[in-house]
Amino acid sequence: MDERDLLAERFEAHRPRMRAVAYRMLGSLSEADDAVQEAWLRLSRSDADAVDNLGAWLTTVVARISLNMLRSRDVRREQPFAAHIPEPIVDSADGTDPEHEALLADSVGLALLVVLETLSPAERLAFVLHDMFGVPFDEIAAIVDRSPDAARQLASRARRRVRAGNAEPDADLEAQREVVEAFVAASREGDFRRLLAVLDPDVVLRADFGPDAPIPFREVRGAEEVASQAEMYSRIGLELHPVLVNGTPGFVAMRDGERFSVGGFTIRAGRIVAMDILADPDRLSRLDLTALDTR
Repeated sequence: MDERDLLAERFEAHRPRMRAVAYRMLGSLSEADDAVQEAWLRLSRSDADAVDNLGAWLTTVVARISLNMLRSRDVRREQPFAAHIPEPIVDSADGTDPEHEALLADSVGLALLVVLETLSPAERLAFVLHDMFGVPFDEIAAIVDRSPDAARQLASRARRRVRAGNAEPDADLEAQREVVEAFVAASREGDFRRLLAVLDPDVVLRADFGPDAPIPFREVRGAEEVASQAEMYSRIGLELHPVLVNGTPGFVAMRDGERFSVGGFTIRAGRIVAMDILADPDRLSRLDLTALDTR
């Protein structure tokens, strides 16, 4: 094995962590893979023998790349940090693909990614690296070109936003599944009372229809309003397939054999506190649903 092959082997050993960092930073598997590939290019052009801790070096590099990608993305948007449903990871209802488990460790649900989308790039980086991967603030400070105290404040602000967003689900997956099944059954039957029974009074429904839709993004708050939306959609002939969305129970909705939406739920204390729905036709068409019999 020559030096380049050996370096590639060492790089591959760190790929799962790099991909996990990039996915949390970017909310997109394709962009995360692009960031990891760029990290390989930078490593292959560097003096790898001079790197004392390759894992830490690669984490820093992929974080810097992701930060630059976020900043570039926000420059292109008309409104920085605009509401947006990130790319969900969809698995069979029977269990999460082993390759996805590393990506979804630490309960990286869709609701958490939605909250992360509202942070500034520097806040997002500080929170992801410190709170999710234990990177010290002095190392984070060097990436965002701030002092360690300033980096600590970035993470603190992000942490408050995450906590306020009710983004952490209950731990019991089977209990979550029962709540989602009850919601789907009540929606299908148009039973308003049963819908209210599984919705938190302050539930939030977020739906991303894509930039070409008349209303690209819609947010609905309150149990009665969300129940009314569920009743309305029960009348348009959707076929709901149970799946795992970022490791928690959700659904893929089909209409006339075509992908209509993917929905993720956040369950707290036995009730739905958040529903995040991706209904952007272009992005839905690119989702990997090969493990599911929905096509």
